Amino acid sequence: MRAVGYQNPLPIESADALVDIDLPKPEPAGRDLLIEIRAVSVNPVDTKVRRSVKPDTGQWKVLGWDASGIVRATGPDAILFKSGDAVFYAGALGRQGTNSEFHVVDERIVGRKPSSLGWAEAAALPLTAITAWEALFDRLHVALPVPGATPAILIIGGAGGVASIAIQLARQRAGLTVIATASRPESETWVRNLGAHEVVDHTKPLGPQVAALGIGAPAFVLSTTNTDSHLAEIAELISPQGRFALIDDPPGLDVNHFKRKSVSVHWEFMFTRSMFETADMDAQGALLNEVSALVDASTLRTTLGKNLGPINAANLKRAHALLESGKATGKIVLEGFGA
Repeated sequence: MRAVGYQNPLPIESADALVDIDLPKPEPAGRDLLIEIRAVSVNPVDTKVRRSVKPDTGQWKVLGWDASGIVRATGPDAILFKSGDAVFYAGALGRQGTNSEFHVVDERIVGRKPSSLGWAEAAALPLTAITAWEALFDRLHVALPVPGATPAILIIGGAGGVASIAIQLARQRAGLTVIATASRPESETWVRNLGAHEVVDHTKPLGPQVAALGIGAPAFVLSTTNTDSHLAEIAELISPQGRFALIDDPPGLDVNHFKRKSVSVHWEFMFTRSMFETADMDAQGALLNEVSALVDASTLRTTLGKNLGPINAANLKRAHALLESGKATGKIVLEGFGA
């Protein structure tokens, strides 16, 4: 089967950073599904792994987590899906990725593809939807009010993939006032179209901008990028007893900033359930099914930003370069394998 992989961690400009290759078609075991991949999207985790993880000598590392496709075979213990089902999912870190014609995935982390979306639009959703959902409802518990706080959330990095879903969920499902950050006209337009009530510029001090809105201290803050640059400001602007979540990888995290306000700090990593095969691992499949229903009900919309064409090394290198530039708006998707 056709696939895209690498053998050495390299800068994306290198000729061998990502290469078109041919690999054996995998076989499903246990509760696995064999998926014929129709579309994939590219996430920051793809670029982080490509830069840092070296496969065993002579082996290929295949990246890619987000995917949409068709079930073509099931493992002997699979019970949730059958051949021919259209699905979408975000995969697991410990397995080969979705940048291949066929892929195996545990059915417990798979959802039914929204019927109202095409393959590319659906592939843009799973990883960011899971991350945003878990951050809001499992970590921040936004349905539980913070006493005396404004029922509002500040989402830092508003035009990114996770934030683009979080804005929609926070407004449409949680009923919060949403303050999103954006620094360019096109990103401000993007977050407002997704439902942000207010927009502030993350290249300027956040505290005075949030205070100037006149709505009070927000109960919740979700930081998706550059958390270390904003940490002290977050501690100042958040409500006492508020809740703060982050998803990025700051070099250090001094939680002492939050002590005097008794702010709780939560880290969200959507691969935790699949990595440790937690008792509630199937919650991700159920979550994706609910996301699918919300999309089909027009409550949520896809966050596809760019479709770069077929799944091949050249187009994936373009996608990685765009992500690493920090200028991507929405999700970058590739669709099909061409002739």
